This record gives sequence, C-alpha cells and structure tokens, in this order.
Amino acid sequence: KYPKSKIDVLRLVPQKGYWRDLPLDIQKEFMGGSFHLGGGKTGIARRIGWDEPCLTLTCSPAQKQTERCHPEETRPFTVREYARIQTFPDDWKFEGSVAQQYKQIGNAVPVNLGKEVGYSIINFLNSYYNLSKPK
Repeated sequence: KYPKSKIDVLRLVPQKGYWRDLPLDIQKEFMGGSFHLGGGKTGIARRIGWDEPCLTLTCSPAQKQTERCHPEETRPFTVREYARIQTFPDDWKFEGSVAQQYKQIGNAVPVNLGKEVGYSIINFLNSYYNLSKPK
C-alpha cells in the first residue's frame, strides 16, 4: 500500500504515464533535486498500461525509481499480480515475508522465457547431434 502522499501524486498519472505527465509544480515537488538533473527516469511514478509490456520487475517494487503502479487502481501490484506478470502459474507458492516474495519474483527469469530458452537449447543440441552423427 502506498502512503497518502504518494497516492495523491499517482492518482494524477494516466495509464502508461509517469512523473513527466504530472503538472509542472507537482513534478518539481515530487522529484525534488532530481528534477533538474535531466535524463529519462521513466520508472518514477510509473503507471503501467493494460496493453503494453510491463517494465522490468525488480526485487524492490516500492522504491521510487522502480515502482510499478497498477493500471487502474492507485496501488502497487500484489505479489500474485507480480508473479503473473513474470508468468508464474497461479498455484506457485512463494515463501517468506512479502518483501522476500517480491525479491524471489524480481530475481527470477520469466517462466515462459526460461521455457523458450530451454526449448531453443534442446533444438540446437538435437540439430548438432544429428549433424555430427556418422552416416
């Protein structure tokens, strides 16, 4: 759950938006000294859109630079939503505190990506084996 001050800011951010979509006075207040540093900083006050790929999920979703706000509700993703984004099956069990569960998910390779990489390795090895077989 976000603190009230962050909720007040994130309510103003549209889907697919981030801190630069806020009114200028709120941008300056929210960003503090970072406002004048320039650069992208597109992860700050970021609200994900339903129809776009999610940004990288990190181990610390509540950090200012890496927060990912729910597309419609002004709240962070739940552990289960975080896991779904990383393509974990709904029956996958995570252990430990909520912070430890976010860390497990943030450190993981997305399940479907791991599966596809595994299939690619198997296909490569099968092709290599078939090519190197004596005829």
